[in-house]
Amino acid sequence: MATLTVRDETVSGEVFEAFTLHFPNATITVRQLIRERVHQEVLLHTRQRLVVPTALEASLNSARQATEQPPVDWRKQVDIACQAFERNGFVILLDEHQAEHLDDILTIRHDSVASFIKLTPLVGG
Repeated sequence: MATLTVRDETVSGEVFEAFTLHFPNATITVRQLIRERVHQEVLLHTRQRLVVPTALEASLNSARQATEQPPVDWRKQVDIACQAFERNGFVILLDEHQAEHLDDILTIRHDSVASFIKLTPLVGG
């Protein structure tokens, strides 16, 4: 089993969250990394960074009590996160090397770190 440290970072390098993910193999794709990260995020009900409920989910959830809220569809959220990655909504660095495509192969070493850096569009441009 391969263990990967995942960090959410700002563009300036400030880490605001860190956690670990486990994979059955040391070789994964970017898509598998995003899938596992989003799946764990939904399971743990952490603050949503990459997982963004649809407008319908948000409106339904705000009208109900916490105990009545339907679960977030993590598979749909994986699709949304993959689309965001493809549109450069965030960058993934594995051991400081930028992942370019969802099908890129990543090799996890014992000390590997995956950094998720959410990009903010410039105002007016």
